[in-house]
Amino acid sequence: MTGPNAAMAEAWGGDMGRRWARLDADLELQHRAILAALLDRAAVRPGARVLDVGCGSGALSRAAAEAAGPNGAVLGLDLSEPLLELARAQGGEGIEYLRADAQVADLGEGRFDTVLSRFGVMFFDDPVAAFSNLARSLVPGGRMIFATWAEADANPWFGAPRRAAVARLGAVAPSDPDAPGPMAFRNPDRVLGILNRSGLSGARVETLETELHHPDGWDAMERMLPDLGPIPSVMREHGGTAEDLAAIMAALRGEWDRYIGPDGIRLPARVHLYSAEAAT
Repeated sequence: MTGPNAAMAEAWGGDMGRRWARLDADLELQHRAILAALLDRAAVRPGARVLDVGCGSGALSRAAAEAAGPNGAVLGLDLSEPLLELARAQGGEGIEYLRADAQVADLGEGRFDTVLSRFGVMFFDDPVAAFSNLARSLVPGGRMIFATWAEADANPWFGAPRRAAVARLGAVAPSDPDAPGPMAFRNPDRVLGILNRSGLSGARVETLETELHHPDGWDAMERMLPDLGPIPSVMREHGGTAEDLAAIMAALRGEWDRYIGPDGIRLPARVHLYSAEAAT
């Protein structure tokens, strides 16, 4: 794909997308509480037309389609063909999946009643352009609601692995904290300003204190963390070895022992739920 988000399209269409697809079952288990909270706030009505931005393997799309019922319709949009292949393989009535960039795709005007996203809107090169395009796709008064991560210090899933990797291998090159990436929408003031400049009204945020629960406990972390999150990027930058990875994981295991119990691991998490409406 070409266009303003070509780098993200290349990453999600390549190795990163394949890694996420391989670990999809673990990620969906871990993110269940966030999916439930988002659906609760969205209150998708029977017959609704729904757009799921950054749909990944389609868990939110399938849940929205079930809520919309046989007279509704859901379009799942993503840059990652590996994840879209997984979404299509899992089926679901009333759902269409499309590989496209929501920032520039022709989504029509007044096509959707609801725009949803779970961790899929933090990767735009130009967020105002992207949300303006999404706003045009909503019917007058239609609602947008999406989940993003809050700051890394409140999310051990992000903060603790980075600290452990840096402690072992050394600091990494500084980067723009607002650049496209998982933490880009951590600051509500910035995001509410983006929504207001995109032609949406009533922009607001609810900050949710929740948990990332995985019943497999540390075994799940051993599967996921070497391939997802901050550890692989720090390892790549420093040329980390298998010995380095083992030391990082051992340090993290000690730090996270307090989160591990008989029902698995429960990591504290802080998530922002943003919502706004299209102009009437």
